[in-house]
Amino acid sequence: MINLHHLRIFHMTARHLSCTAAAERLCITQPAVTAQIKRFEEQCSLKLFKRKGRNIFLTDEGRALFDYAERIFACEKELENVLEEMRDLKRGVLCLGTTKTYARYFMPFLVSNFHEAYPHIKIHLDEGSSAHMIQTLVDLKNEVAVIATAEENPDVRFIPFSQEELVVILAPDHPFASRDTISVKELAGEPIIMKEMGSGTRKKVSALFAQNRCIPEILMETSNAEFIKELVHRGEGVSFLVREAVSIELHENRLATVPLEGPTIHLDVSIAYLKDEHLSLPAQAFVDILLKIAQEEPGNGLREIMARVFEHWK
Repeated sequence: MINLHHLRIFHMTARHLSCTAAAERLCITQPAVTAQIKRFEEQCSLKLFKRKGRNIFLTDEGRALFDYAERIFACEKELENVLEEMRDLKRGVLCLGTTKTYARYFMPFLVSNFHEAYPHIKIHLDEGSSAHMIQTLVDLKNEVAVIATAEENPDVRFIPFSQEELVVILAPDHPFASRDTISVKELAGEPIIMKEMGSGTRKKVSALFAQNRCIPEILMETSNAEFIKELVHRGEGVSFLVREAVSIELHENRLATVPLEGPTIHLDVSIAYLKDEHLSLPAQAFVDILLKIAQEEPGNGLREIMARVFEHWK
């Protein structure tokens, strides 16, 4: 196996065709250079230099080896530049996980603003249920997740980030649409189009029905918010989604919402990452800034928080 220390001494000597010049640039003595070159030649079982008077020249074997050494140390310099860019957040990858709803309604805003601050950091965005995104952290597929709190995991740290209002959605011509409020028990008699198991919304809605001692009539389960909205619009049933996900449909009167009796329901959104795993520089920068803003703006929705995040980030 080639000794890279010897190869470096050979490369510098061959470049300048001088042991003295190589010694000066490598900050070692000239006799040390001569000794290391001799040892390298013995290791290679090749003669790499020849002498004529006080000058040295490369042999044919030496010239061939020098060409490879040039490429090796050019790659080393390129690697040093890459490492420096990584340290300065001018290169890298941010692996994020989030729910399908957040990927659709919040992450485009997040990604575009993140690229304003760090244009050379690539983002890999994974999406699925909150429970699945937690598992991707454990499996080291993602570093950070922005998810609704769906289940606990002893290996994952959950930091409260925002609260999103959950609303009941129904067709505009539904009998309940003209009501000022409706009760959970009344909703239990309606066909419910439910978010999938493992989602934060599903956990919150299931707990709501359990607290009111009633069992929902689940017509369908799906992770697709767009499909849910279309079914509700067609009058197939009612559902629960975060307000931001249905804001356009509510404004255009394609869907309606009626407040539930009692306090407003909020979905708790958290920043999640592994407790004992070192975060990459892009992920650490992302988490640090979100934590700072979340502490300054507790209880707000994600869109409002993100707006403030990137005011600070810039």
